[in-house]
Amino acid sequence: MPAHNFSTIGAIRIAIGVLACTLAIFLEWQRPEFLVRIDEGVRDTFIQFTADQEPEDRLVVIDIDETTLEKIGPWPWPRQRMADLVEILLGSYGARAVALDIVFPEPGDKEGDARLAALAVHAPLNLVQIFDYTPRSPEIRQGALAGGLAASRNPDVLRAYGYIANHAGLAGARCIGNIGYQPDIDGVLRHTPVQTRFEGKDYPHLASALIDCAGRDERKDISTKPPASTSLSNENGLWRVPFRRSLSAYTIIPAIAIMHKNAPHSLINNRYVLVGSSSLGLGDRVSTPLAPLSAGVMVHAASLSGLLDIAEGKAHPPWSGRLWLTVWCFLSIALSVVCIARLPAWGGLLLLSSLVAGWLGVAFAGISRQAEWSVTAPLWAYFLLLLIAIPHEWWQTQRRSRRLLATFSHYVAQPVLDEILRLGLTHSLTPTLREVTILIADMEDYTHTTSSLALDEAAALTKGFLGCLTRPVLAWYGTLDKYSGDGLVAFWGAPLTCPDQADRAVSAALDILLEVDAFNTQRQSRGFPPVRVRIGIESGNALVGDLGTSFRSTYTAVGDCINFASRLEAAARDLPTQLVIGAAAQRKLIKHKTTSLGRITLRGTETTIEVFTIGLD
Repeated sequence: MPAHNFSTIGAIRIAIGVLACTLAIFLEWQRPEFLVRIDEGVRDTFIQFTADQEPEDRLVVIDIDETTLEKIGPWPWPRQRMADLVEILLGSYGARAVALDIVFPEPGDKEGDARLAALAVHAPLNLVQIFDYTPRSPEIRQGALAGGLAASRNPDVLRAYGYIANHAGLAGARCIGNIGYQPDIDGVLRHTPVQTRFEGKDYPHLASALIDCAGRDERKDISTKPPASTSLSNENGLWRVPFRRSLSAYTIIPAIAIMHKNAPHSLINNRYVLVGSSSLGLGDRVSTPLAPLSAGVMVHAASLSGLLDIAEGKAHPPWSGRLWLTVWCFLSIALSVVCIARLPAWGGLLLLSSLVAGWLGVAFAGISRQAEWSVTAPLWAYFLLLLIAIPHEWWQTQRRSRRLLATFSHYVAQPVLDEILRLGLTHSLTPTLREVTILIADMEDYTHTTSSLALDEAAALTKGFLGCLTRPVLAWYGTLDKYSGDGLVAFWGAPLTCPDQADRAVSAALDILLEVDAFNTQRQSRGFPPVRVRIGIESGNALVGDLGTSFRSTYTAVGDCINFASRLEAAARDLPTQLVIGAAAQRKLIKHKTTSLGRITLRGTETTIEVFTIGLD
């Protein structure tokens, strides 16, 4: 194949690799909506199958469920009742800290509000407020914000535009956490802001505020205490909630059991307590990776559990993700482009399948480590290679096969050609040093024989005589090298190896003699004189392949054995036989018995060699 073709094909392969890498990196960094939906769907499925069933014994959820509301009273409850619930949890059960997943934007009964306010100041009670992250006009501003800290230097903080806070009577609470969230584009809650920035102050989310609340000394100023785990957010200021545990792993106790003090003390003592509601009437339902409709308080439970794992060293440090993905894509795609060019189509498919499996293993490991990367971006690149690279290499293979077919069809019999294609010898045209057996046949006194013939008669003689030479060569699976006027050069041992090459060459020579005899019979019947054929056979090493230039090339053999065979053919003029076999070919014969013709000096050389022939009886 010409060098410029190699360079063109190489450029195409590089272009395919660059295109695949560009696609993967583009999808990773741009994250179009369709890809986000697919990625997160795959993540959710993985989370559901791998969620830990081991009970979470560090926190408990108190559920104001339908049964509680039915037996104690409908919502909203009097503040006195809420204060009673908190005092029971902290006093009777010894809860480590209590968070109310409930906002009180409007004042309630005076006594109840006063009790809640006192608990929020002197006890580990965490109240909540909700930030709004959507620009609106007018902005939502309800209640009195509390718990703001001086803005940190962290640029990855989500900005809020509005809020719903507790009424002013509860603004003195020591512990305030944000329960506002920003769902993903498919409406599923997977991320929560670790901090929220509003009008120059930062506000922690509920889980980190609750942890801080449990360990906070009430004598210390709240403004000097930073929230727990402020370095978890991504570049968007969001933290991916670690839904590592299934919903069944959390202890959920109906609020009525607390109010009646029927719940086991061991389930609450020294645990973090989250008070929320699963009641459909309260409307606190969100879609999460674990369930299409879950109580909002369970999101806070998952967040709190994840932060506790981090604090206790049980969670793996989060992976950055994108750098790993970029390196993986570059190396895997480069490997694919190089290997697919050298593999059959099924090998390319196997390689891509292996890369898909390998990436899914890495991706799923990254999911468990909160890696913020696209699960499917490399898969799209592999799909592109499947659509372009493998068909391109298949087309190149077919092109080489067609070229091989077209080349060898002029030189070898159809069975040999079929065997070449079956074995997939795509490099059969490459010049290679091979051991071959050469047969050279020629018409004796061709010039004298044709000088007295008309042009059409001379052409018919030449065509008929060459047919006599060619048919046996092809019948014995030889390779036709070339015609030389009235003669023929053929060889065995290439492109297919042939252990009995010498015997096949001799068998072809004997059949040539028979063909010429039959040809002479026909000529003599028409009044023409017979012709005599001379054949020389020799074995040796030769350079065999597609030799020539980019302008013209041919499949041929070059070596000393060709010259020897030619001189043996010429020597038959002076010997009592039409077939002369060299010593190297004679040594390789197995089936045929030879007769020595003695030693002769080859014409044009001073070399004296022993030559042989086959009895013609």
